[in-house]
Amino acid sequence: MSDEPHVKQEEFEVNGVQLVDKVKELLHEGNIRRITIKQDGHTVIELPLTIVAVGTVFAPVLAAVGAFAALATNCSIVVERLVEEG
Repeated sequence: MSDEPHVKQEEFEVNGVQLVDKVKELLHEGNIRRITIKQDGHTVIELPLTIVAVGTVFAPVLAAVGAFAALATNCSIVVERLVEEG
């Protein structure tokens, strides 16, 4: 068996008020590969690992998510996690 990481997807349903807090929580987890925010099945914001991994980018990313959250009612967050197998 291989010890290479595999990608696992999870989806969370949140409202606009919960969106920023949930994204902040996810940004602090080390195994996130990508965060995608969707509304009505359409991708609104996609945050790849390269952006999420750089700590200095947190503030502008959260500002963008916050601006969207102010207008959003219900949306979903799709998270791609790297999962170690083996």
